[in-house]
Amino acid sequence: MRRIEMRERTPCVYMLASQRMGTLYVGATSAPKQRIWQHRNGLLPGFTREHRVHLLVWFELHTTMESAIRREKLIKKWKRDWKIELIEHGNGAWRDLYDDICM
Repeated sequence: MRRIEMRERTPCVYMLASQRMGTLYVGATSAPKQRIWQHRNGLLPGFTREHRVHLLVWFELHTTMESAIRREKLIKKWKRDWKIELIEHGNGAWRDLYDDICM
């Protein structure tokens, strides 16, 4: 288990999943704790709420929001298999990492 101490504003790229090998969503935010909480509680209209994509299975911290957005756009263009490989490289069990960012 890895705990990550995050400031209130921490540029981040993240992937959510509906379940192991399920539907995936890639996003970027400067407030990961708040944004993931919003996804988990169905407060954001759109894809994640409609498809019940709420498990934080991968994230990557960035020094600037600009670099996070560039990375998000790059990953969104990837094939699904590449995204799954990225998740499994760091989180082979597809464990929900939300508690790790909520210290």
